[in-house]
Amino acid sequence: MSDNRRVYRRIESKLRQLFPQRLTGNQARHMNTLAAMITGIVQSKSCNLGAMAGKIPTKNQVASVEKKFTRFIKNDNVSYDLFFLPFIIVILQQLSQSGPLLLAMDASVTGRKCMTLMVSLIYNNRAIPIAWVTVTGSKGHLSEDIHLELLDKVKPLIPTGANVIFLGDGEFDGNRLQAAINNEENWEYVCRTAKNRLVCSDGDSFALDEILLLPGDCIDIPKAAVTADKYGPVLVIAWWEEGYKEPIYLVTNMECTQEACHWYSYRFTIETFFSDQKSRGFNLQKSHLSSPERIARLLIASCIAYIWIIYLGVLAVKNKVLPEIHRRGRCDLSLFQLGLRYLERILNQELEIPFELILPKLKSVR
Repeated sequence: MSDNRRVYRRIESKLRQLFPQRLTGNQARHMNTLAAMITGIVQSKSCNLGAMAGKIPTKNQVASVEKKFTRFIKNDNVSYDLFFLPFIIVILQQLSQSGPLLLAMDASVTGRKCMTLMVSLIYNNRAIPIAWVTVTGSKGHLSEDIHLELLDKVKPLIPTGANVIFLGDGEFDGNRLQAAINNEENWEYVCRTAKNRLVCSDGDSFALDEILLLPGDCIDIPKAAVTADKYGPVLVIAWWEEGYKEPIYLVTNMECTQEACHWYSYRFTIETFFSDQKSRGFNLQKSHLSSPERIARLLIASCIAYIWIIYLGVLAVKNKVLPEIHRRGRCDLSLFQLGLRYLERILNQELEIPFELILPKLKSVR
């Protein structure tokens, strides 16, 4: 049996097993197509429909399989809620038991003249996709309205009682976004903000870059208000960590400066979902799609593929097979790259293919 056939059969059977309800009719057919797309993405390391189709074990012509994929991403009945939500809910529930859920928001160009805004769950320095919005646009920042739209999509996914910490870079420091997060029970945020951000404290207004800082300094401004709208009270932090070229400025609803800096430091080490989905992995940027709706549906397949490969990376560590897939000494590969190598080893040695959409607890690898 070919590697492509083995991979497809395993993915298709496990997706049906993991799905919370029995699928029939068109939904069952769509699940078969989804399994084929995941197979194509992983085996071709591409999100181009033609390249994906070339890896599908079928007697049909590649062009015919590509048309099948095209019908899938054009179909309004194929939705995030039906084909992705049931899987990510389980992951969120699982990881919420072992500490706060760290969420990060990022945006990137996807396809032709489209941008995707993604909220990811931080897991061992990787960004696990949980929800996204794709819109027409090319580079630049997306509006705060879109940030809020995606946040509204994420809120219902969080398990009851779970603690959430939202980490945002300078694009995601809008006052309305801060307020929306602050209004959620058990949610905290730490967002980077611009050096020219206007701050009001004790009746004085000034820009953050007017604060005199030296390397190693960390100055906090509690109960401050920010921007001309004077949103607050918030904790504002001017932080110049040793070893960095310049300071950064943070705004948070946390009360403790050290805690806010601790959590935001995770942001420095996070590899975004898009870095793995593009040149380092599945080449999402080469899909050649120009419809936001179609890209959003393609992401269902690529996100499931990504989570599976991260799972394989975890297994590679837990099963202590790193010496067989990586040079001895130290591991400088990410969980994603380890997962790809482990799958290759499994296929080469004709071992049983593990497929789960869970993320076991693991000490950080990279």
